Amino acid sequence: MGFFSRRRKRAMTRLPVDKPGVKHRMLLVVNPYATTVSGRLKNVVVYALQSRYDVEVIDTRERNHATAIVADALGRGNYDVVCSFGGDGTANEVVNGMIGSEVPFTFLPGGMTNVIGRVMGIPDDIIDATEHLLTLADHFEPRKIDLGDANGRKFIFAAGAGLDAEIVHACESRPHMKRRFGQNYYALMAARMFAKHLVSRAPLIAKTGDFETRGIVAIAQNARPFTYFGKREIDLSPYAGMETRSLSMTVLERANPLDFVPLATRLLSQKSAVAGNRHIKIDHDFQTANITKRKPEGKKIALQADGDYIGEYDEIVFTALPNALNIIA
Repeated sequence: MGFFSRRRKRAMTRLPVDKPGVKHRMLLVVNPYATTVSGRLKNVVVYALQSRYDVEVIDTRERNHATAIVADALGRGNYDVVCSFGGDGTANEVVNGMIGSEVPFTFLPGGMTNVIGRVMGIPDDIIDATEHLLTLADHFEPRKIDLGDANGRKFIFAAGAGLDAEIVHACESRPHMKRRFGQNYYALMAARMFAKHLVSRAPLIAKTGDFETRGIVAIAQNARPFTYFGKREIDLSPYAGMETRSLSMTVLERANPLDFVPLATRLLSQKSAVAGNRHIKIDHDFQTANITKRKPEGKKIALQADGDYIGEYDEIVFTALPNALNIIA
C-alpha cells in the first residue's frame, strides 16, 4: 500500500519509541475495514503511540459496533482519551458512545475524506497525525466543542436530510466502487441523484423559529467546511463553527438542469459562496429545526450524519448541543 512506501517507512521509524514518565491511558478504536487502514499500519501506529500513551486497542467488527464498545469500555475503565482510527463514520460512532463522558475524544485519519479530523485541526496524513498526537501528550489540554443532534444521532461536522443523504446511501450501497474510485464516485452519484429530483417537486419543508422553506435537501452544519473534495474545501455556510453554540442550515429549494453547473462551480470555487445562489436559503444561527415531508403521503426523508447513512424518517429534528464534547486536537 502507499502508506508503506520507503519514505513513509523511514518517517514512521523516526517516531519516538519511548519516553519516561506517566503515560495517558488511551482507548484506541480501530476500524480495520476503513479505506486506508491495514493490520500492518495499525501495528506501526500503535507502536509509535506507546511512547507517550498506555494504549488499549479495540477493533470494530460491524456497523454501529464502535458506539457499543466505547460506551461499555468507558463504563468499565478509566481512560484519559478515546481515539478513533478510521473514517468519519467510525469517528461518529465513537462519539455517540461517549455522550455524557468527560473523557476527551481525538482522531487518526484512516478514511477517504476524514472531515472530522480536518475540522478539528488534525493533519490528514497518518504520519503527521500520529506525530501530532504524540506532541499533544506533552501538552494535554482538552477543550469543549459543540455537537449537533439529528433524531438522537449526534454529529460533529454536519448532518443532511434529503438529497444529500440519498447520495451517501447510494455510495454506501456499492462500497467496492466507493473504495476504487473515491470522491469521483461520490460526484457521479451526486449528479445521478440530482437528476432524479428533476421530475419531482421539492419533497421536504425545513423550518426553524423564524425560517421556513421548501427544498430537496436541508443540511445542518456544526463546523466549517461542510466537506472536502480532495484538498479543496466545500463550504456552505460561512457562519458555522464548533464553538458558536448553535447550528447553521442550508436548504436547496429545487433541482433544475440549469442550476446544476453554476451550483457545482460555486461549491468547488474558493472565491464564490453558495449563498449567492437564489435557490439556496441559509439560516445561519438556530437551536432547533424541523424537517418534514411536504405531503403526508410522500416518501420518507433520508438522513445522514457525518457522512454516515442513518435511515429514513417521516420527520427529522436537528438540535444544537453546546459544549457537548471534550476533544484533544
